[in-house]
Amino acid sequence: MKKTRILLTGVGGQGTILASNVLAELGISMGYDAKKAEVHGMSQRGGSVISHVSWGEQVFSPVIPDGEADILISFEKLEAIRFVSGIRPGAMVLINDYEIVPITVSSGTGKYPGDEAIKAAFAPVTENVHWVKGVAIAEELGNAKAANVVLLGALSRILEMDAEPWLKVIEARVPPKFVELNRKAFQAGREAVE
Repeated sequence: MKKTRILLTGVGGQGTILASNVLAELGISMGYDAKKAEVHGMSQRGGSVISHVSWGEQVFSPVIPDGEADILISFEKLEAIRFVSGIRPGAMVLINDYEIVPITVSSGTGKYPGDEAIKAAFAPVTENVHWVKGVAIAEELGNAKAANVVLLGALSRILEMDAEPWLKVIEARVPPKFVELNRKAFQAGREAVE
């Protein structure tokens, strides 16, 4: 397997770190060297959270240089557009179709980009962009916080990987009372991109 570099981005409280932990452990369970690093910033106040995960035969550093991510997973639309420069040409992008309006927009000093602006930002770099209504799907299952697992399910389907190794790692990472919810969220994510 060639090295796979995954950049995850979101807003504090969206489960970006849990998702990166799952991906790192999944890589290890598949027999690869896997490393991860994250930047929390002001995540506790709704700020950006960025996580780097790298899989491969040998990974020296988890930090992905600008323009070299193979996969971008964004748990919030504005965060996706902020990291266009992080991906390589032809990279796969998975965007949670969900808005968290930052204070600059709610105070009237900024403008939230529309979907067309986001699509236009990625168009010169890659056409491999997938949108999933992660929060809406998770809310239908009873808990919006499972949106991160919905996106992991979607990613597993896009990468054409079997579900069971992913579910095994997820189940080991979540409290027992949330295992069934997360199984459903993962499966719903897979179905969202079929």
